[in-house]
Amino acid sequence: MRKIAIAVSGKPGSGKTTYARFIAKEYNLRYVSNGMLFRKLAKERGIPFEEFHKLAEKDPTIDRLIDSRAIAEAEKGNVVVDGHLSVWVLKDVAHLKIICNAPLDVRARRVASRDGITFEEAKREILLREKSNFERASRYYNINLNDFSIADLVITTEKLDITGVKKVIKAFIDEFKRLNLELF
Repeated sequence: MRKIAIAVSGKPGSGKTTYARFIAKEYNLRYVSNGMLFRKLAKERGIPFEEFHKLAEKDPTIDRLIDSRAIAEAEKGNVVVDGHLSVWVLKDVAHLKIICNAPLDVRARRVASRDGITFEEAKREILLREKSNFERASRYYNINLNDFSIADLVITTEKLDITGVKKVIKAFIDEFKRLNLELF
């Protein structure tokens, strides 16, 4: 029997990676990051990250490779898959689909702090990535990344600190676990 698969999505700087890693650790699950694979592919091909996004806009095989890996990992079970499209791509495989959200300025401040860049640089990078991700999701999969109705939990990470968001996510998963013990 396949065990739990959880998909976590969100725009850059929304907290998706922080909370996906937290879920994996808290529930002793494997952690898979589609963003890390994307960055690794860019590095392997010797292409700067932003240029690789532009290449992916023209070459659907890049996204399809990453997404097929995400599906395979989710089908194995006992995993949290973190990625911009994970919730949508894994809609038929993941038992729980969580979307993290926050306003652009909040996300830009987080990315600037995390990456050691200016607020303006972070905002520019986020907007470029969002545009690229949105266009590719729409063109390749007919997915609207602004339609959160597919999610089981949408959490705005702006109003709480990291500890508070973790508590909300944990409460949600614990209640799901109580009703679906066979998956854990």
